[in-house]
Amino acid sequence: MEDKRRTARNLVAKLSSVSERIRTDALSELRQISKLDPESRPLIADAGAVPYLCDSLYSSSPTIQENSAATLLNLSITSRGSLMSTRGLLDAVSHALSNPASHAAAQSCAATLHSLLIAEESYRPMIGSKRDIVYSLLSIVGDKHAPTRSIKDALKALFGIALYPLNRASMVGLGAISTLVSLIVRDARTGIVEDATAVLAQVAGCEESEEAMRKAGGVGVLGDLLDEGTSASTRTRENAVAALLNMARCGGERGRREVRETVVKVWEGVAVVAENGSGKGKAKAVELLKFVVDGNRNNQVRELRFKFDKINDFINHSI
Repeated sequence: MEDKRRTARNLVAKLSSVSERIRTDALSELRQISKLDPESRPLIADAGAVPYLCDSLYSSSPTIQENSAATLLNLSITSRGSLMSTRGLLDAVSHALSNPASHAAAQSCAATLHSLLIAEESYRPMIGSKRDIVYSLLSIVGDKHAPTRSIKDALKALFGIALYPLNRASMVGLGAISTLVSLIVRDARTGIVEDATAVLAQVAGCEESEEAMRKAGGVGVLGDLLDEGTSASTRTRENAVAALLNMARCGGERGRREVRETVVKVWEGVAVVAENGSGKGKAKAVELLKFVVDGNRNNQVRELRFKFDKINDFINHSI
């Protein structure tokens, strides 16, 4: 262990060299060590590497920025406190996200944020308050030419940010709803759609989402995902149910009416989730169906009555 500590200190010391070649070589070694040797990660952080890694994220060199971002990602697995206690970390990550020297650098920065957000709830309001970070992540998601991995890493980071309820209104204000809905519509890759609907389901859990969903046609898109004629995955369908349920919980009367009208059209798809989904998915699907029925007990429209009766029968047999 002492040899590893000595190696970490020597490499970190080289990060302050005036020679770019020495710094570049040291960063490359730190990246490999932190990737392959979990025991060395806290030693590298304790040796004072994080401030140097943050400074290196401002480099215009793809190699330097990539290695710095990748090393930070590796350290985030075991040394989150060292990262978050370093002054300027989030500003440096934000810079690399908005001015990436390569796609790989942006991917590692987004993945680092996800690692921090998922592991520690207290980081969510701190990271979510950085509007430039949220904006940069949404820009990656909205970029039609971004690599699949870049989009997925950005979506995972956005999901972590959206887990903190007070971040959601800000995300809506920065265009999260329209960006996510557009991505779902244009991208047929299952993994992308699953991750995008997961984020959308979280962001829908605030009052501000209702108008944005209306402008983006989000309710209709969610309904399409639940239509039995589509090939949406079970996870995507569960996310669509969760998004509609959050709208029903947080929206105004107009929004709740739109959710009811949509669910009535695709209730069979919601029923499939209630029967075959995960534990949470089943519970949310049944709650969504109950919401539809309870909101239409006095509805006298004859052509809908039969559907409501079928929904009621299904709910009664599901309990």
